[in-house]
Amino acid sequence: MRLIIDAGSTKMGWILMEGHEVKAHFVTKGFNPNYSDRQDLVETCRGASLPNEIQSIYYYGTGCGNEQNCQIIKEVFQTRFPHAEIHVTHDLMAVCHAVLGHDKGIACILGTCVYDGNDIVERAVSLGYLVGDEGSGMHIGREVVRAYFYGFMPDDLRKQFQADTHLELKGFIQQLYHVEQPSKYLASFAKFVGEHQNHPFIHDLVKNCFKAFVEVSIRRFEGCETMKISFVGSVAYHFQSILEETLADYGLTLGEVMPSPAEGLIRYYQSLPA
Repeated sequence: MRLIIDAGSTKMGWILMEGHEVKAHFVTKGFNPNYSDRQDLVETCRGASLPNEIQSIYYYGTGCGNEQNCQIIKEVFQTRFPHAEIHVTHDLMAVCHAVLGHDKGIACILGTCVYDGNDIVERAVSLGYLVGDEGSGMHIGREVVRAYFYGFMPDDLRKQFQADTHLELKGFIQQLYHVEQPSKYLASFAKFVGEHQNHPFIHDLVKNCFKAFVEVSIRRFEGCETMKISFVGSVAYHFQSILEETLADYGLTLGEVMPSPAEGLIRYYQSLPA
């Protein structure tokens, strides 16, 4: 019996497998060891109603890029499942296993890496939303808000944006600098972009965001033109046609695109010996 966990800061996906059969698949609140209290994970784990017979746990988590944070996760699960073999790694590996499986390629989420079929051999630098996050929902949301307030947005689109969001400068500034997660607030405007992505202005706005992502996070890798470039995440999934067009402009090939790693992780573990 295996437990696979894809843990983000806001939500965690839990997949329980017996052999190659999925016995349970559910979502709980997220956990990030950089910001969350250890007790939060203890309580989430305790309330997950999992069988004691679990033999292996595979935890892919945001914030698990260093050994200290990985050890926190291991200790919590070892206490709950003292006889289980526990593996903890960062969430980017979940993307590799989900979209690439055992194949070589480039895997992308908010971070990007080259995967050789077993291990991540090279990673792009991630600078966070204040400096980086090119191509993300935050980046797209920020650009559409800038276009609205700076007057770059065509009149027809501007009227629709105003009707949909009722956004005013004073209220926007107040929200931006006082909400708990400014990046999430900016990303909320990507919904409008998605609904109007066929508009020429929006199409070009999104494409420019993806171009910035390609320049920073993909073209840095030698041989990227020979590898399929796969994505996990709602932005890539909902703007897939523009993403594919952008990659083609650089001579790059779009691989698999998934809204979340769950489906791919199930497929990956079903390919392994039970």
